Amino acid sequence: MVKKVLSLCIAMVAVFTVSSFAQEAQRIKIAITQIVSHPALDKVRKGVEDVLEENGYKNGDNLELTFLSAQGNISTATQIARKFAGDKPDVIVAISTPSAQTILAATKEIPIVFSAISDPVEAKLVSSLLKPGGNVTGVSDRADVAENLKLLKEIKPNLKKLGYLYNASEVNSVSTLKVLKELADKMGIEVISSSAPRSSDVQAATRALINKVDVIFVPTDNTVIAVLEGATKIALETKTPLFTLDSNSIGRGPFIMQGVSYYNVGVDTGKLVLRILNGEKPGDLDVVQADNKNIQVDRKIIEKLGIILPQTVLERITEVVE
Repeated sequence: MVKKVLSLCIAMVAVFTVSSFAQEAQRIKIAITQIVSHPALDKVRKGVEDVLEENGYKNGDNLELTFLSAQGNISTATQIARKFAGDKPDVIVAISTPSAQTILAATKEIPIVFSAISDPVEAKLVSSLLKPGGNVTGVSDRADVAENLKLLKEIKPNLKKLGYLYNASEVNSVSTLKVLKELADKMGIEVISSSAPRSSDVQAATRALINKVDVIFVPTDNTVIAVLEGATKIALETKTPLFTLDSNSIGRGPFIMQGVSYYNVGVDTGKLVLRILNGEKPGDLDVVQADNKNIQVDRKIIEKLGIILPQTVLERITEVVE
């Protein structure tokens, strides 16, 4: 009798163990990383996670989701990339250029979906936006700089000098600056750039533009956006308007933004992840260009600066922050 009970217990343990291994084998593994935590990149991640959940992938059930932030440190980003390459997840989502570059350097086999990258070609992540090949595809948040300049000229017809606040080490920001200068020159606008190598340099870089420009253009630069309040303090003291491409920065100082919705960027990214999980190869999937039609304004900042928006702009505003 004791032998029968013992045999039954052993059989039950064996069945449970096999069942656990089977569940583990069926669980999809997604690894997500981003260079730093700030509202724009966090919304991208939220969009990815929501798409996965809406399509039946539940974290802790049939999905093992890992997230690691590099906290603004390239060395940490490299360590994360090596860890993920060793973990061999089904897909790696890399949010921001530095994170994507370190991930791609770490693996040429695991499918990679990058996100929130202005110029993936310039960043050497892909050689083409159409069927990029290899193990990578993703979503670009490249600004429609021509539309940005058109909007600023509508608001300030006498715009002559445009400041540009950025980190010269960020590929996205350098790429945007190049296009901005080319287009602005044709419109008779001089672009004056000021670089902040570290977040602690942002205030000094902002001061360097004061009394030299009519408006300061703030791209989706991780270094600047992370401490935008520092730039805002100086800009408001001198009544220098801040324009930004980052929708999550409205309410933090800029009077207006025009660009993408970063949550929607995340949704587009999540859809690419789903396609890869369903068997498509990342290299066969075109890089997605996010929609740039989002225009938001901060009513309080507009009133403080005494800016009057023309009717043509008012009609295109998608959100007003009070």
